[in-house]
Amino acid sequence: MSGTRAPVLSVAEAAREIVAALDRAERAAVVTIVSGPSSEPLGRRLLVTLGSAIGHLGIPELEERAQELARECLETGERELHPVTVGGDVWELYVESHVPRPDLIIVGAGHIAQPLCRIAAMIGFRVTVLDDRQEFARDERFPEAARVIVMNPDDPFRAVPVGADTYIVLVTRAHKYDYDCLRHLLNAGLRPAYVGMIGSRRRVRAVFEALLRDGIDPGQLETLRAPIGLDIGAETPQEIAVSIAGELIQHRRGGSGAMLAEREDLLGRVKRKQERGHHGRS
Repeated sequence: MSGTRAPVLSVAEAAREIVAALDRAERAAVVTIVSGPSSEPLGRRLLVTLGSAIGHLGIPELEERAQELARECLETGERELHPVTVGGDVWELYVESHVPRPDLIIVGAGHIAQPLCRIAAMIGFRVTVLDDRQEFARDERFPEAARVIVMNPDDPFRAVPVGADTYIVLVTRAHKYDYDCLRHLLNAGLRPAYVGMIGSRRRVRAVFEALLRDGIDPGQLETLRAPIGLDIGAETPQEIAVSIAGELIQHRRGGSGAMLAEREDLLGRVKRKQERGHHGRS
């Protein structure tokens, strides 16, 4: 698009394009000229996705550099001011990245899936619920979900894209369905950001053994979280959903999962400081 004279992109048009990109689960970045040696192009903006650019900045060389910056920022999700030198002139470009909500696919629409869907939507996931039972896979049971789909057990992920930003939680009604989903994922070469499976030790062990008998490389199973969830003593479906949601946050944001009070030990620090002060006065 560099060197063309597309219409100047207004704030309203940029907002509409951002929303459309996020609805398509695409990243988008808006580059705005905020300062430079000439006032004429100030405020002009360029919207960039991985495959296109909309708008123009009026200076082809600056626009080319802006697209490069935008595509770099698409990977990091940053919002930052960048000085850019073109032909000896220094311009300041503000790059604002917009990243779609990560997708969470909950496979199984039972009693744990309902509170998990609710919590996951609250913490920023776009939730899809899959189940092969039509009486369970109903929109009214999962009002917070973006999609509720009656899946084909022989091809469970056919109706949903699985990408590098996708989280998958298996809370099906039997280990056979967990096994079928995992076998499909691994054989299809799909590599989501996260795959977790609920279940007792016996259930998880049975799935692992069946996959290994099928010739699945053990290395492919090392990133699978099973049993899923943080150890908080959860018992009820709602508590288990909180435990699973905690692990999703931990994987997405980082962290040890340790109790902050124990990790920080603020009381201990205060006591040790007082003791040092006491000894210093004695």
